[in-house]
Amino acid sequence: MDYVPPKKILERYADVMVNFALGNGRGLKKGETVYLIVNEYAKPLYAELLKAIIKAGGNVIPSYLPDDADRYNTGRDFFSLASEEQLNFFPAKYYKGLVDQCDHSLYIIANTNPHALKGVDPKKIMLRGKAMKPYMDWRREKENKGKFTWTLALYGTPAAAAEAGISLEEYWQEIIKACFLDKSDAVARWKKVSGQIQDYSQKLTDLKIDRVHVEGKDVDLWVKIGEKRKWIGGRGANIPSFEIFTSPDWRGTEGWIKFDQPLYRYGNLIEGIELEFKNGKVVKSKAKKNEKVLREMIATEGADQVGEFSLTDRRFSRISRFMAETLYDENFGGDHGNTHIALGSSYHDCYAGNPDKVTKQGWSKLGFNDSSVHTDIISTTDRAVTAYLPNGKSLAIYQDGQFKI
Repeated sequence: MDYVPPKKILERYADVMVNFALGNGRGLKKGETVYLIVNEYAKPLYAELLKAIIKAGGNVIPSYLPDDADRYNTGRDFFSLASEEQLNFFPAKYYKGLVDQCDHSLYIIANTNPHALKGVDPKKIMLRGKAMKPYMDWRREKENKGKFTWTLALYGTPAAAAEAGISLEEYWQEIIKACFLDKSDAVARWKKVSGQIQDYSQKLTDLKIDRVHVEGKDVDLWVKIGEKRKWIGGRGANIPSFEIFTSPDWRGTEGWIKFDQPLYRYGNLIEGIELEFKNGKVVKSKAKKNEKVLREMIATEGADQVGEFSLTDRRFSRISRFMAETLYDENFGGDHGNTHIALGSSYHDCYAGNPDKVTKQGWSKLGFNDSSVHTDIISTTDRAVTAYLPNGKSLAIYQDGQFKI
C-alpha cells in the first residue's frame, strides 16, 4: 500500500493553501469561490481542502481528474485519437463562465506518469495549448483587476518519487519540510518568510535595475529588466515559493545559458538544455534528450522569448534535493540557490503600476511577452549576478546562492 501522510499533516497543508496562499497571501474570504482541480491519486488531500474551504466560508467548484496511469492513459488517448478540429475545440462559454464565477483557482499537482505523452507528436501538444489560450487570457485579465488569484501545490506520487530516486515516504518528507508542515504554526511561518522575501523584492525594485549580467561556468547572459518593472515573491501563488522574479523586457536578452536540471514538460523529460539568444530571441537550442519537444515548444509563437527571470536565495528555501517537479526545482536552495528563466508568457503583476490600465499594445511596447507557453527552465550551479543601474554604476546583487543587497 502506498504511503499516505498523517491526517494532521494534510490538515496543515490544506490550512496553508486556504488560509494563507489564496488571495496572494491573505487567505480565502467568506463567500469567495474556489475552482479546485485535483487528480484522483491526491484524494486524501482533496478531502481536507474541501473541508478547509467550507470552514473558511468559501464555495467550491470541484474538478476531480482521472490519473494518467499505464492502464488508463486518457491524456495519450486524447492526443492519439483527436483530429485537428478536436485539438482546436475550445468550449468558450464554459470557460468564460468559469472564470467569471471564480475568485481563486487551486490546482494540486499529482503526476502519476511523468512520461504520459512520450512519443506523442509535440505539434499536437502545442496546438492544444494555443487553443486553450483564451482561458488563460481571461484569467489574467481578471487577475489584472485584482479579482482573481491562483495557487499550485504538490501531492507526492510513487512515479514522482521514482523520478527523484527516493522512496515515496522520503519524497513526502521533502514536501513536509519545504512547506513547513513539520511546524504546528505552518501558516505563521509562511507569513514570516513571505514578509522577508517581499523585503528583498522591494529592495530589488527600488534599485530600478536597467539590466543584469549572469555569469558562471555554464552561462554568460544579459537580461534587460525594462521600464516600469517590479520584482515579486512570497505572494502565495505557489506552495512552496522562495523565488524572487520579474518579467523582463524580452527584447534585451543576449548571450547563452545552460541548464543542469531536467525539465518535465508536456508529458516528456527533456535533459541537457542549452539556449543562445540574440536580439531577444532564441537563435540556437539544444537538448541531450527530447530535443524535438524543446524545439517544437520554442517554435510556438512567443516561446522563443523570455517571460521571466528568477533567483532563489538558499537561506530561505528548505528544498535541498531534486524533486522531478518544476514547482519545487525552481525553488531549490541547496548550496548555490538557483537561477532560472521562463520562455513564453510574462507576468503582468511584475508591472510597477496598475496592470488593468495597460492595453494589449501597451504591454507590447513595454516588452512584456505574450504566448500560450510559459516554461521554467532551471539551473542550480554557482552563478553571480551583477546589476547595472540607470546612473551607469554596477552592483553585485547575487552570489554564492544569496542576495547581496
